[in-house]
Amino acid sequence: MKIDDISSPELHDDLRNQLCSQIESSIKDIEKHVPATAALPDSFSTYLRRTLSQLNSLSPFPNSLKLHIWKLSYRLWNACVDLSNSNAAGIQKHHEEHAKLRQVSADLLFLAADVSGIPSPAFKSVSFFYKTGLIWHDLRKFELANYCFEKASDLLTKVDITNVSEYEEKKLLLDLNIARSRTAWEVSDRNLAIALLSRSKNVLFAFADNYKSLANQYLMFGKAMLSKNEVSGVNEALKLMNEALELCERGLTVVKRTGETLALKELRSKTLRFLGASHLQRDEFESVLKCVKVLRDGEKDQHPSLSVLAMKAWLGLGRFGEAEKELRGMVVDKGIPEGVWVSAVESYFQVVGAAGAPAVKGVFLGLLGRCHVSADAAIRVVNKVIGDPAGGGEEARLRAKVVSDLVSDDRILTLLNGDDASKERTAMHALLWNCAAEHFRSKDLQTSADIFEKSMLYVPSNIESRNLRAKGFRVLCLCYMGLSQLDRAQEYINEAEKLEPNIASAFLKFKIYLQKNECDGAITQVQALPSCLDFTTEFLSLAAHEAIACHCLPVAVSSLSLLLNFYSTGKQMPTTEVVVFRTLVTILAQDPQNDSDILKQMKRAHSRLREMSAGNFFGKGEIGRRERNWFSVNAWNSGVKTGQENQYAICAEFFRLASEFYGASNDEEKEGNHVMVCKSLIMTVSAIISDEKLKTNTLLENEVKEAISLLDRAGKMLMSSSTEYDKLEAIIEPNFLFVYTWCAFDLHSRLDDTGSQQLLLIKRFANSKCCNPKHLLQIAIDASQGPSSNHEVAIFALSTCLSTLLALPSPDYASVALIVRKLVSLRSIHGIDTNDDATMETYKQAYRIMVGLKEGEYPVEEAKWLSMTAWNRAAVPVRMGHMDEAKRWMSMGLELANKVPGMQTYRSCMEDFIAGFEQKLSGA
Repeated sequence: MKIDDISSPELHDDLRNQLCSQIESSIKDIEKHVPATAALPDSFSTYLRRTLSQLNSLSPFPNSLKLHIWKLSYRLWNACVDLSNSNAAGIQKHHEEHAKLRQVSADLLFLAADVSGIPSPAFKSVSFFYKTGLIWHDLRKFELANYCFEKASDLLTKVDITNVSEYEEKKLLLDLNIARSRTAWEVSDRNLAIALLSRSKNVLFAFADNYKSLANQYLMFGKAMLSKNEVSGVNEALKLMNEALELCERGLTVVKRTGETLALKELRSKTLRFLGASHLQRDEFESVLKCVKVLRDGEKDQHPSLSVLAMKAWLGLGRFGEAEKELRGMVVDKGIPEGVWVSAVESYFQVVGAAGAPAVKGVFLGLLGRCHVSADAAIRVVNKVIGDPAGGGEEARLRAKVVSDLVSDDRILTLLNGDDASKERTAMHALLWNCAAEHFRSKDLQTSADIFEKSMLYVPSNIESRNLRAKGFRVLCLCYMGLSQLDRAQEYINEAEKLEPNIASAFLKFKIYLQKNECDGAITQVQALPSCLDFTTEFLSLAAHEAIACHCLPVAVSSLSLLLNFYSTGKQMPTTEVVVFRTLVTILAQDPQNDSDILKQMKRAHSRLREMSAGNFFGKGEIGRRERNWFSVNAWNSGVKTGQENQYAICAEFFRLASEFYGASNDEEKEGNHVMVCKSLIMTVSAIISDEKLKTNTLLENEVKEAISLLDRAGKMLMSSSTEYDKLEAIIEPNFLFVYTWCAFDLHSRLDDTGSQQLLLIKRFANSKCCNPKHLLQIAIDASQGPSSNHEVAIFALSTCLSTLLALPSPDYASVALIVRKLVSLRSIHGIDTNDDATMETYKQAYRIMVGLKEGEYPVEEAKWLSMTAWNRAAVPVRMGHMDEAKRWMSMGLELANKVPGMQTYRSCMEDFIAGFEQKLSGA
């Protein structure tokens, strides 16, 4: 490329556009960045800074490009605003990268600061640099902050006044000067900082906020100097605070609006107070008193610190009488916080008392000796020290400690010990009791226990006060229980029980056992609760709740079981009986080994149900329905659980209870619950039979008849719901109908003369739409086995099952083969002779099934079995001389072998044997 081409306008435009596109692309990436997933990378600011430098080298720019750069700057600035509002804003590195991006945005806007078409572009650029400088200042990057503030100050001189109001210009200039001053102060350039503040006096523009901002900055610098506690620093602080005071005075003369002057007056008072503190630090006590006088003359509401300043100034001047007067004024004045005058008292005694600050107890006793001489006065002093302990906190705790030391002092005890001070002694006890109670509510149990113990000092040891002493011991027991000092708590409650044996003491002893995790002791204590004269059943309910909270479930079970004994006595109870039963069962259910206990309580609830009626036991309306459903469902679920665990005896009991609970409803609800009653009865009988098979026992005849009666109840309910057997599947699930049929078949097989009834039962089931081939196969297998087998039922069920399977689009040929084998076996065993045509028909049916099937689709081993058994059946006819019959069976065996892969050798042997057999027959 030629040298002339490098400086061509066309190339410059292309490079500018390319760089602007790169900047815009980076801004888009920043806009898409999700700070919650990752910290802001420093690559953004580095790349943008490099691109901006390249773009700056191609200036000047046409106005259209400046406008584009202006928009890019604002986009980047807005993206920074979004980032600063994100959750990642609390990360220091994120803050720094965010500030760098703001810096890029301000520098980018500076490139287009003279763009046409935008009002006061330089003023907006000033605003960007000013805000960026504030961010750098907060990050303590003072050099970068100063760069931004100086850049903004230079730009502000170029602002077009015609488009910016004078107030806006001066307000921004004031803010810039104050910001630059703060930054200069941080880098210890105090001369520049003060010069910038002085320069700002020319742009106050008669606005209260401006005067307040500048005066407040002077005050902040003065406070910073004062905190260093150096002689030169105090002198400089005085100058700065005087400047702040002068600004407040000037502002009050210029600003006339009441609302605006209020803030200036508050700042003026604050400045005067700090001036007083500065003079106090320099031991200029007369100046302190002047400040206090000005403040007291000019304010209606006196600040609490004024009395402290005045008292310390009088002490510094050696005028102790005036200091004591100020101290007395603080004690009397209710507007002075207790903490302030307590601090003043300590300062007072530090100067006029013994060397060093005396103990807090001595301070208050000294104050009492100076100001009060009566018992009533002592109570007032204690009351003032206590203050308002509500809410707790460190201040309330410290006050309580002072009170504890004060009221336990022998001088106070002597003052309130006389017979003529009984009223004041009672008042002191009440005061301490209420204070301790507030700390107790605030969970400050150690302080509460301390004050309660001190309150016992003001309770006489006579018989009349024994109940009050017992009450104190009980509340101390509560405190030490909360502090987990259980042995000490037990000592206190034992003392309380000696003075006043009642249910409260007995219950607290129970709680101590619980917290010690002594379940046996807690159970014993629960059983002793009813022996208390003031016992009510609410305490048993409360004991159960406490035991549950402590995860001591055996104690909760014992409490609720004991509570249930009182429902038949007619006493007023804390809750309904059904709720107690429900809670008890729920607690027991938390341990999977409590099935027998749950069954016991369920039976107990059922017994009460029969005694009371459903309406009285469960309740009326919707509440009663929900309670009944809860017991019904839990009995059902417990039956399912125990059944899955092979506990069939308990399972049967649960299902029988479920049928009773479901059936315990009014006439309107019975229609909706009869299905669940029916299911529960069916599952009951099923569990009885399963338990018999598990234990290898045999049901007695009366047990069989009882089970049949349960099934008959279920059957009647089913038939009452639908007169057509096919419609039963709309009422009860097919699986339950199968269980019902299977149980009925099993039980009827144990009785004599029920064969026809069994067959009728199975036929009805087989003809129903809800019949499942697998269910029929199960019935057939059971009917073909055991001492009570019924081959007629078995053959019918197998034949029906086979027909049903073959009618399916994709039959299960494994099941088909099993059924065919079963049919062959049954007909062979129960057939009249070997010429049984039904058996031959079964073989032929099997052959027809195999025709057209893919190789291996019919189980090969089953097919081999059919071929071999058919061939072997020819042996008997041969020995008997029935050659035609023998040939018929051999032919069937050969035909079946032709359908079985892997029987080539067998087929050859069969064919040779048949050929030889026919030759023998021809020769004969």
